[in-house]
Amino acid sequence: MIRNMRIGAGFVVLAILSGCGGAGGGTMDLLLTGGLVVDGAGNPWVQRDLAIRGDKIAWIGFAAEDAVSARDTVDVTGLLVTPGFIDMHSHAELETDHGKDALTFLYQGITTAVLGVDGGGDNNIDNIFAGYTATGIGINALRFVGHGAARGTILGVADRAPTAEEMDLMKAYIRQGMEQGAFGMSSGLFYIPGFFAETDEVVELNRVAAEYGGIYDTHDRDLGAVYQGIGYDASVREAIEIGERAGTPVIFSHFNPQGAGNYGRASVGARLIEEARARGVDVMAAQHVYTATQSSLRAYAMPRWASVGGPEEMVVRFDDPETRARIDAESMEMLAIRGGAEKIFFIDERPDLNGRTLQQVAEEWGLPVSETVRRILSVGNAGVMNLELYDVENTRYLAQQEWMMTCTDGRTPPASGEGMVHPRPYGAFTKKLRQFVFDEEIISLPFAVRSMTGLAAQFLNLQNRGLLREGFYADIAVFDMEKIRDRATFENPHQYSEGTVHVLVNGQFAFREGQPTGVLPGRPIRRGER
Repeated sequence: MIRNMRIGAGFVVLAILSGCGGAGGGTMDLLLTGGLVVDGAGNPWVQRDLAIRGDKIAWIGFAAEDAVSARDTVDVTGLLVTPGFIDMHSHAELETDHGKDALTFLYQGITTAVLGVDGGGDNNIDNIFAGYTATGIGINALRFVGHGAARGTILGVADRAPTAEEMDLMKAYIRQGMEQGAFGMSSGLFYIPGFFAETDEVVELNRVAAEYGGIYDTHDRDLGAVYQGIGYDASVREAIEIGERAGTPVIFSHFNPQGAGNYGRASVGARLIEEARARGVDVMAAQHVYTATQSSLRAYAMPRWASVGGPEEMVVRFDDPETRARIDAESMEMLAIRGGAEKIFFIDERPDLNGRTLQQVAEEWGLPVSETVRRILSVGNAGVMNLELYDVENTRYLAQQEWMMTCTDGRTPPASGEGMVHPRPYGAFTKKLRQFVFDEEIISLPFAVRSMTGLAAQFLNLQNRGLLREGFYADIAVFDMEKIRDRATFENPHQYSEGTVHVLVNGQFAFREGQPTGVLPGRPIRRGER
């Protein structure tokens, strides 16, 4: 049976239902029977059986009718069966001993992570992927090469345009990453050193990615809470311009306007994306549904000019009374945009900071907030959350857009499993399902699953992942819909999500009967691989 279905702005033809392709003969390795199959393309669920041979989905249909059998049969009657989720903006630390199993992600049904984001992607992808293969990883991984990494390598922390020779070296940096399989170039124009780059520089480097059919992935310059920034509207326009001029698709990372001044303004950015799409620019976005961000104290409270030259030169500036007075004044203005020191919450390894707000630390130390910022940054940067920076109504609005994908923006929690961290690596996907699908009912289950699977795979041009379709890799998640929920909170973050019953990665159980198996079946994925 053939069915046309809408994905993004067009239609594709997808053949997945009973009788398409056949079982191909022989005994299967695994048979999942009786599941409520949501295919990832936006279709309503259908009850079907799925058979897996090796690392691929070999057959979908009715096992009793087609006499399909397997060495291992698992009854999933009444359970939701979806493609494995694709985390479109992740900081999973798969290269570490404590992060390679990707447990916080598997507990949400995530089977693939997009890494090298925010402009920080290293161009030595061969070496990174060799490490993944040597140690094993719990989920699949693909990577971007970073504009910020290129600029930092060639120019350091310099607030100036590159020379012609330096531009050539940066292009070579991006080219190596693309040659080794990067999916495109990421930028973090909010962060140093990307902040110091003019639009034309980023366009020129993105043209290298375009030569390989790459994507431009961006943490754009100003989501709305940047001190003396260009503003949310102009930032959205700039990111679209960078992709449009270079000839690449564009994805906005964790897309959501920031700050109280932008509450209720999600439609502005959405309209700019729609206008670009109407003129043929492939622009999409990803979201998580938390109201807090995570970054660093230096990014949120230190003016960019004060960081030129790196942390050492920044600390030297603290010693000059006149410069210090300017830094303090501007730090307080930066914090005011973000809701004040009471909205900056430390998620740092230092026990005298972790779990406290910047306001609380200043009071405990008996110092002004600005001096507290300098004292902390004098010995190193600190991880922080900015509470209530996102408006939940903006988030609800954006979740309903057909070009919106899903991400965690989450970093693997510390090996100790202690201290305060952002809850999103534990619950971004399950929270979106529980809150927006099952509780608030603002988006349908097929629409949400599509945002987490088929839409992401289509945008990335992963031609054999992201859908439950014969011949596709068997990245599959199985859920108990009544139990799906995030448990991690800002107050008690180290809690795995619930409701995930099984997760298969490349045809192997990484998670079975609600428990991790210890198997590490993930693979590195290079651009263009099938």
